Amino acid sequence: MNPSLGTKTLLLFSLLSFALAGNFNQDFDITWGDGRAKILNNGQLLTLSLDKASGSGFQSKNQYLFGKIDMQIKLVPGNSAGTVTAYYLSSQGPTHDEIDFEFLGNLSGDPYTLHTNVFSQGKGNREQQFKLWFDPTQDFHTYSLLWNPQHIIFSVDGIPIRDFKNAESRGVAFPKNQPMRIYSSLWDAEDWATRGGLIKTDWTKAPFVASYRNFNANACVWSSGTSRCGSSTTTSTTNGGASNQAWFNQELDVMSQRRLRWVRKNYMIYNYCTDFKRFPQGLPAECRMR
Repeated sequence: MNPSLGTKTLLLFSLLSFALAGNFNQDFDITWGDGRAKILNNGQLLTLSLDKASGSGFQSKNQYLFGKIDMQIKLVPGNSAGTVTAYYLSSQGPTHDEIDFEFLGNLSGDPYTLHTNVFSQGKGNREQQFKLWFDPTQDFHTYSLLWNPQHIIFSVDGIPIRDFKNAESRGVAFPKNQPMRIYSSLWDAEDWATRGGLIKTDWTKAPFVASYRNFNANACVWSSGTSRCGSSTTTSTTNGGASNQAWFNQELDVMSQRRLRWVRKNYMIYNYCTDFKRFPQGLPAECRMR
């Protein structure tokens, strides 16, 4: 089975504050790196750089409580062993929520590892890892997070790779009360990132550069302690069409479930829900959900 990798249809949602495709100058702050992060092309492109002295990173100006977030990323090419490009949503504090994409570099010609994780109320340890069905360094690809009250769906070029479902009925906390910012960083993790730390960063290849473009957030913007995301809300959007809140109630349809199974069968390399050695007292409760 070879699912189409075409451009996905963006879902729109009406809410108190509606975030759309934007400009990096308007939507993000560079937070660290001492000049290694750059916003270029009148705000249409952002690059992060890593050398032996430091990496770099940025964060969104807005906080979000539910939404569909898309970012196109072109990862560090060539020998990227030891580097990590992280792209994630996170709140703050010891009981924070977090939704992670992390791209673990590798030697030239060897595939990246895409590492995913979900934290709720400070508890993580929900890792799933994948190889990709393309070279993520040759061109930009779209990495998406759909976060609503029942699902967190990770997608790559519109193809779902993971669906973390609300399991509150089984006593599992679900991220739904803490607004989160978008963060991204490029940093050195040679002690663990590539083959468990066996392969170190080759600093003669520095600087390492990852590039970002076409950020979209169809999302609820948290402002002054509120985020109005009621499913009954409907207004007109800036493009003149009637908006809809499909993503707020979205789950995987039959075709998407088929694509998810294809990815997991062919490209998943680690799943905490099948790691019986790690959980000798029994797998986490959410792993028993279908």
